[in-house]
This record gives sequence, structure tokens and C-alpha cells, in this order.
Amino acid sequence: MTISSTASLDLPLDMVIFGGGGDLSARKLLPALFMAHLHGTLPKQTRILAIGRQDWTRERYLEFVETKSRPFIEPKALSPEGWQAFLSIFEYVKIDVTSAEDYRRLAEVSSGNVQRVFYLATSPELFTQICDGLSNAGLVDDNARVVLEKPLGHDLASAQAINSDVGRYFQEPQIYRIDHYLGKETVQNLMVLRFGNALFGPLWQAPYIKSVQITVAESVGVGSRAGFYDHTGALRDMVQNHLLQLLCIVAMEPPVSLDPDAVRDEKLKVLRSLRKMSPAELARDTVRGQYAAGAVGGEPVKGYLQEEGVPAESNTETFVALKVQIDNWRWANVPFFLRTGKRLAKRQSEIVIEFADLPFSIIPDGPRDRSNRLVIRLQPEESIQLQMMAKEPGSGMQMLPVSLSLDLETSSNLRRPEAYERLLIDVVRGRLTHFMRRDELEAAWTWVEPILNGWAQSNERPRQYTAGTWGPAASSALMARYNMTWSEET
Repeated sequence: MTISSTASLDLPLDMVIFGGGGDLSARKLLPALFMAHLHGTLPKQTRILAIGRQDWTRERYLEFVETKSRPFIEPKALSPEGWQAFLSIFEYVKIDVTSAEDYRRLAEVSSGNVQRVFYLATSPELFTQICDGLSNAGLVDDNARVVLEKPLGHDLASAQAINSDVGRYFQEPQIYRIDHYLGKETVQNLMVLRFGNALFGPLWQAPYIKSVQITVAESVGVGSRAGFYDHTGALRDMVQNHLLQLLCIVAMEPPVSLDPDAVRDEKLKVLRSLRKMSPAELARDTVRGQYAAGAVGGEPVKGYLQEEGVPAESNTETFVALKVQIDNWRWANVPFFLRTGKRLAKRQSEIVIEFADLPFSIIPDGPRDRSNRLVIRLQPEESIQLQMMAKEPGSGMQMLPVSLSLDLETSSNLRRPEAYERLLIDVVRGRLTHFMRRDELEAAWTWVEPILNGWAQSNERPRQYTAGTWGPAASSALMARYNMTWSEET
């Protein structure tokens, strides 16, 4: 099989979404495809083939799109003509993933010389069956691509099994393991910030950087995902993928080019340089938490153990804080602090680069606890701030902290596609740079799995924290142990 590394936009596109009637499709995929269709970034002859178990007609599926997807599209982007044009490209195909006959019916619908993108927005347990059915029906050819949604496994062995199973039908350049954080404008801008500016290049290493913080905070609880989440937890759900990918972009060496494998080679080196935690380090440098009843946004909320579908004695963590070391020349002795959790004080994702203190200050009355920081905000707003010291107006030489700020949402008049839209277009055009390679995924699990095992062996319950706070007090104590504070505590 000869794999096409780039898509021909002259070829008709069949975007085949397994799980087309699911929540992810409704909230993320279909709104992203609408925006891409509206702005002409999809091939002219594009169809969306929604695959589901429901015994729906095409008209019934369009009602689903109308009621479940339309509310997630910005009203200013909607027009009657644009919406109807989008609905006209849909087909609905009912498939039982175990039925060979159903795949043959799909092959009849998707026939001819087309590029097929199979988006598997389903449980990973179905990936093998789906790929086998597609292959047997003759739907996997050299133009085909498959997009795999997380979670890709619950440990190293299951991740390897998924990779091997899918790899029997699709070659590695055809497999797109998606992490929507890598589609965020600010995350991709981090590459330009690091490798396109002479200002930061020489300083992006020890001893000029004192520490790095990466926070992905959510104000929501588990909601309707309790059944899934209680078997997953924050470490698997967020750290193994989102936070480690952010860490890789911050910490990797400059790639020789923007070629997908050149970038992913450098990310892989970071993952392989992560220091494995000893039992003593595991006890000292990790914090597990679980939210209790409290208030978020002024509204009372239940604790995790009171959420519907959560076992009364669940030990699942909804909060994780870690101190991580990268054992290489660039980052020797620079601690990386990772933190994520649900029901925290607010929804906020950011990367904080804290630069080292001056060896000596000639300003005797200057504050001693205000380091220079580069704050890269990923959500809810996207911005970059360089926090520094300036002279306070008036006589004398008093200093005050100021920020040089770049609001990425207003810095350009160009439209800013959402993460899923950007990544879906990358799939269509054969751009693999912002998708995980097999060895990346397995290296991440190799590092995470001993932490999971260590927690299981300790049999300690997660520390309780009140919903609407920044997590358990032990998280702040972790930072204090290294004479540091989380950014909101400064």
C-alpha cells in the first residue's frame, strides 16, 4: 500500500463519523465541520456520513443536528442559507459494528474514488471491530485515514493493544491520535514563541528558568460522565495526554524542521527523559484529591461521592498535582509542576515560566518575591503576559510589577478556528505534526503507569478539597516544600 502523505483537495471527501449520534459529535465535531464548510476549507465535494446504532432516518438525524449541534455554533456565524447548505451534505447510516452486512451497506454509500476519513468517536473497545469491518468491506485504501479519540487505553498494555490492533489495518501515517489541546491557537503559538524569537531562545533552559507550572483547571464536576470517569480518574483523563503534551512542547529541543516526525522525535525524547518516581518521591511529590460539596460561581454543588453513578467509597481522584523532573542537559534541576482538577475555583489553563532570580539586586527596597514570569494563558481567554518590574512613578527608585500583554484574540483580524476545526482540517490535508505518534503514546503510559500502581499499592484515599477552591492544601504544601507558590497564590 502506498500511503498518501498529503490530501488532494480535488478528491471528494467522505467524513465518516462513528458515534455520529453521540455527545462529542454534537458539541464539538459537527460545529467544527460547519465552520470549516462555511469558510470553504473542506474539499468542494464533501459529505458527512454519520454512523450510529439508532434506527434513524436521515431526516431524524438532521433533527438531532438541529437540536443538539446548532446551539454550540456562534449565532453570528449562522445564516439560513449556510445552515441549509451544511445540512445538505449529511447522510446517516445505521451500523451494528458486529454486522458485516452493515459495513457492506456503508461501502455502497461511500463508493468510488474518494478520500475517506474515519473518525472513531466511540469507546476504544470498539476500535478493533470497526477497523476490521471497514477493511473487510474494502473501505481501507491508500487514501483512507482514521482519527482515534482518547482515552487510548487505561494502561500501557491496553494502549499497546489498541495500537497493534489498529495498526493491522492502517499504517502509522494514516493514524491520527487526536488531542484537542494541540489544536489550540496558543499551544501552536508556543512553537513560534520558542523557536521564532531570538529573545527567548538563549534563556529557555537551566539555570535561567527557575520552574515551570502547567495548570488545567476545570470548574465543572463529572456530570453525566461519572460512569466513565470513576474508572479513569484525573491522572489518566488529563495528565497522561493533555498535560504531558503541553510539557513536551515547553521542554523539547528545537526540531530540525516542522516536519511531523522531526517535531514528534523531539517530544518523544522529553517523554523518555522524565524521571521515574521512586516510592519516596511518589509520596513526597504527588497529591491526589477528590472534591467535596462546596460552591462554584456562587452556586452550591455536590461532592464527588454524591454525584449520580459514583460508588459511595470511590477512591478515584478528581485532582492531581505533581512535581516532575526532566533528566537532560537543558532542564537539569528545574522542577515542572503539573496540576489539574475538577470543581476548582475557575476554568483556567495556563503555562507559567518562572525565570531565575537575579544573583544580586542594586535596588535595596525592591520586592524579593516577584520573579519575572512568562504566563501563557490557554483558556478561557488566550493571551501571553511577560511579568516584569518597572520603576514606580515619583522620586526614588521604588519598583512595581507590570505586565507586557499580548491578547491573542484581538491581536489579529483573521478568524481564529477552534481546536477541533483546526485539527480536522489537518487530518484532511495530511498534516500529522499535531497528532501523537504511537511511540509517544506508549512512552507517556510508560511514565504514568508506575504512578498509578504506586497509588493503588498505598491504598490511601484522595485528600478532600472543597469544591470552588484550588484543590487540597497539600497541593500548596507541595510547592512550599520547594520554596515556590502556584501562580494564583503569588
